[in-house]
Amino acid sequence: MKLAVVIGQIVCTVRHPGLDHDKLLLVEMIDRQGNPNGEVAVATDSIGAGNGEWVLIVSGSSARRAQNKEASPVDLSIIGIVDEAVMESQVIFHK
Repeated sequence: MKLAVVIGQIVCTVRHPGLDHDKLLLVEMIDRQGNPNGEVAVATDSIGAGNGEWVLIVSGSSARRAQNKEASPVDLSIIGIVDEAVMESQVIFHK
């Protein structure tokens, strides 16, 4: 799992049949302190994450399992919305 922040959404009117009507979001990976690291990717979202939210993401076969779509072309899925992150007794993020 990795931490990321939602920075936008993708709209596709034509897409692979395995994606159905999945919501596609742009996410940017963040480091241990919550700073963006510049790596941007597209992730499927079935839990309703919104712009600016910190999210947990998984990749590869874990992403497909999270969507219950083993045969789909999904490689990155949002599996959680972060409410709070604490590191070394310091709150680094609170919703």
